[in-house]
Amino acid sequence: MCGIVGILDPRRGAAIDEALLRRMNDSQFHRGPDESGVHVEPGVGLGHRRLSIIDLSSGQQPLYNEDRSVVVSYNGEIYNFKELAATLVEKGHVFKTNCDTEVVVHAWEEWGDECVNRFRGMFSFAIWDRNRETLFLARDRLGIKPLYYAQLPDGELLFASELKGVLVHPRMPRVIDEAAIEEYFAFGYVPEPRTIFQHARKLPPGHVLLARRGQPIAIKQYWDVPLAGTRDLPPDEVQEELVAQLKEAVNIRMIADVPLGAFLSGGVDSSAVVAMMAQCSSSAVKTCSIGFGERGYDESEYADMVAKRYATEHSTRVVEVNDFQLLDKLATVYDEPYADSSAIPTYRVCELAREKVTVALSGDGGDELFAGYRRHRWHMNEELIRSRIPYSLRKPLFGTLGYIYPKADWAPRLFRAKTTFQALAKDPLEAYLHSVSVVSESIRRQLFSMDFQRRLDGYRATDVFRRHAATAPAEDALSLIQYLDIKTYLPGDILTKVDRASMAHSLEVRVPILDHKLVEWATGIAPSYKLRKRQGKYILKKAMEEYLPHDLLYRPKMGFGVPVSEWFRGPLKSKVRTALLSSNLHDLQVFDMRTVERLVDEHQSSVGEHSATLWSLLMFEAFVSDTLMGKPAPGESYPARLAASS
Repeated sequence: MCGIVGILDPRRGAAIDEALLRRMNDSQFHRGPDESGVHVEPGVGLGHRRLSIIDLSSGQQPLYNEDRSVVVSYNGEIYNFKELAATLVEKGHVFKTNCDTEVVVHAWEEWGDECVNRFRGMFSFAIWDRNRETLFLARDRLGIKPLYYAQLPDGELLFASELKGVLVHPRMPRVIDEAAIEEYFAFGYVPEPRTIFQHARKLPPGHVLLARRGQPIAIKQYWDVPLAGTRDLPPDEVQEELVAQLKEAVNIRMIADVPLGAFLSGGVDSSAVVAMMAQCSSSAVKTCSIGFGERGYDESEYADMVAKRYATEHSTRVVEVNDFQLLDKLATVYDEPYADSSAIPTYRVCELAREKVTVALSGDGGDELFAGYRRHRWHMNEELIRSRIPYSLRKPLFGTLGYIYPKADWAPRLFRAKTTFQALAKDPLEAYLHSVSVVSESIRRQLFSMDFQRRLDGYRATDVFRRHAATAPAEDALSLIQYLDIKTYLPGDILTKVDRASMAHSLEVRVPILDHKLVEWATGIAPSYKLRKRQGKYILKKAMEEYLPHDLLYRPKMGFGVPVSEWFRGPLKSKVRTALLSSNLHDLQVFDMRTVERLVDEHQSSVGEHSATLWSLLMFEAFVSDTLMGKPAPGESYPARLAASS
């Protein structure tokens, strides 16, 4: 795995600051500590950091075609590169290496921007074609690999694998996108295509960007999740095909010239991947897992079951639940506000894995493809009621009940009637956002200052879902929320978390369940095979009964979390109060500081449960302190860096 950066100046013949390009490149040293390289010509500069995985002795980047008129900086793995190379050789292309990077160059020459449709894998890359005066950026279908870009006020285009690469540029405006603040506190991350900064964007998954001199930037979608047209096949056929699809997706991801292993959490998805790896490997699979000092957070006994069954070379590291030393580092790792506390154990399991291997397979994506989240079940239960009572009756009836019913965040979801009533008063998209929100809309309205709410001018995070739902190919309620997860939560939270945590340790993570061919097949099976009564991931669990212990498959789902609530009342009590009541948040003129103080007081006195909101605020404050350059420059205030969203 690697890191890429680049600069495109719209002026022909403009000199590129090579020293600046190298600083941008070196800001991502962790993504590729093995080698670095840059390409500079008038108006264009590309940089690359390399983590060597395949063809270790060659494949240095940037890499060129035969006459050096086409150059690429590439991050990822294309698993069908040998078949593509053979096709391209037949068409007359000459290869100098045995790596997948060179396939990208010649595929562009042969097929132009349609080349991405032929790639099977995870990738983000930049191609400069001198003859066409075109910069071509591309991101893989599911967003496994990241790609940020920014257009400066003078038209200069920057791009990088991580936001920090773009932020190195001295003329990159650090003006916060205020709509992104609303989205962050709703989702816990800033969904594609926004970033926290107005002038920077994420290239969405399944999209390409074309920048031609003298023309506006063009962004085009080349792939979407094909949910329409479900197949209702006999269960035994579906199970058999699922095993075959998963095994093939795993097998093609086991090619590497460096040590390879897998994460093994003890959950269904990672265990299924390890089981398939064992079928495909003649030697013991290397597996890594994290255990926790408190049983309520520990899944290591289930990981041990799988490790013993398949005789893996298993490594476990026990992490105490008070492992919060990473708090100050998270802002540097993620560059923008990111509120998933499971980033901490994910960072630790990547740290452990890198001691043993350079490439690790993970089980990410199973919940999104096969409806494995509890919220999927709750949403469908609520949909039964919403479908039978008109909205004109539901809204006032359940809205009133939701308002007067006491709040019980401490109770199991079954007994949290307030949350259910509030969801039933909403339309399906509002209700699903209510279900996934880190900070509910009612709390956000209290948390944000009146002045900030006026600046939002009515913008709501629900618009993110409405935008995706408007083009969703879903034909049923379950497929729609799965589609929303795949477009938002999967790339914005799950894949971002794994990419940054793994790259912080120069570890490549491959995600077989998100093989696009498997995704296309899985999204086409009937919803009843995914969620059946109270059983999520129904067909995946049935398919794995031959390979995994029954107790593992059918135990209650356990999150990969940390005890944030207890931390904020105990060892982090003073840190939270100091950070959240500091001048950093006050000076932004975004928050109602009386509400912030009330939430801190109520949580720390056990009067209320506000850990999710406080964690989101703590991560936002860390971003302000670390990435927003600390104190404003002389004569500048924080509000000067804020502007209404475009």
